[in-house]
Amino acid sequence: MALHRLPLFVWAQVVMSFMIVFAMPPLMLVSVQLMLDRTLGTHFFNPGGGGEPLLWQHLFWIFGHPDVYIILLPALGIVSMVVPTAVRRPIVGYTWIAAATVAIGFFSFGLWAHHMYATGLTLLGLNFFAAVSMLITVPSAVQIFAWIATIWRGRFATLTTAFLFVIGFIVLFILGGITGIMIGSPVFDWQVHDTYFIVAHFHYVLVGGAVFPLFAGFYFWFPKVTGRMLSERLGRWNFWLTFIGSNVTFLPMHLTGFRGMPRRVYTYLTELDVERLNLVSSVGAFVMAAGILVFALNVAVSLLFGKRAGDNPWGGESLEWATSSPPPQYNFAVIPTIRSRHPLWEQPELAASVHPDAGAWPDADPERPDRAVVVTTVLDAAPDHVDNLPGPTLWPLWAALGAATAFLGSMVHLAIVPVGAVIAFTAFVGWLWPSAEHWAE
Repeated sequence: MALHRLPLFVWAQVVMSFMIVFAMPPLMLVSVQLMLDRTLGTHFFNPGGGGEPLLWQHLFWIFGHPDVYIILLPALGIVSMVVPTAVRRPIVGYTWIAAATVAIGFFSFGLWAHHMYATGLTLLGLNFFAAVSMLITVPSAVQIFAWIATIWRGRFATLTTAFLFVIGFIVLFILGGITGIMIGSPVFDWQVHDTYFIVAHFHYVLVGGAVFPLFAGFYFWFPKVTGRMLSERLGRWNFWLTFIGSNVTFLPMHLTGFRGMPRRVYTYLTELDVERLNLVSSVGAFVMAAGILVFALNVAVSLLFGKRAGDNPWGGESLEWATSSPPPQYNFAVIPTIRSRHPLWEQPELAASVHPDAGAWPDADPERPDRAVVVTTVLDAAPDHVDNLPGPTLWPLWAALGAATAFLGSMVHLAIVPVGAVIAFTAFVGWLWPSAEHWAE
């Protein structure tokens, strides 16, 4: 599969992975600095010792705002997979959506200080971050218009629960994006900073922009993963309770924010006259919780008694629907050659050639648990060579436990840090130690 034929969900995952590589180091750095301030008496953030508290905010938000898009981009990729299957039409603007995904990943690193408008930064600097805050809406809008154009010119076989959640996502994400443009302006943000208006915006973006696509993806791929269908009737109850509950919960928060109700409080002044609005939000939260409970019930019942799914219950266009449901451990009996962005619609012979019944997969050698994979060229995906990947091992788990012990131990007592470091180092040595076959070769 050449690079220009990758599913849009894969594009989203690739960009997200690059973002994690660049976003996590600032968070790791600021966490270590804070640990050193608390345990060794350094003064990175202590103004009494010459430190700078704003340094904490800068380093945290350099991670924190890209993290919002790290959460969001895979959700956008899910939408780009569900829409064409639901409307039986190839996605409009594939290249533009992929480019917009890369643009979002790039621009997300240039607007962290719009969380810091009220900290006294210079107006010249605020203008830059305000401009990028507006600019990042352009690639998001490109994707939304592409989805709407695909839906507009498509044809529905049936209105599935997955597609309902996509529609709900588009509505909520647009509303959250509008308020995002509003608070991207410093003068407006000064008025609503740290109020419930920000809470409303944030939840419209993350609940509408991430949770709803996750539900869509769950209903879309659940048959492939488990081999059973989720109940569409319970799915509709799940959607309407969650959609109505989300709006009833978060829409009044815009008004409570305008009235001056601050964030992170458990009580508020009666003079604000926000009791009724907060009561409405509380009712909406219970409605939304009921929707989540319906979803949990749907999953439990469907796992036990759900209808058998078959290989491709939605008539999907992407390659995963060519395998059985659930797929075999090796995925494909024959590695396919992809000549289309919609392989199952334009290469129908693939469904038979990659099916486990094709019989081309060799028996596994119990004496050699490693796995051979074909490595291709980057752009054209031409087969280049075969690489042997290592077999299953517990060394990565021990390495992770050692690293976690070191980092978490730093918050309890410094003596725990070297213990975790020794565990992690030993695990890495064991993980990378050459096998007997390697020495023989």
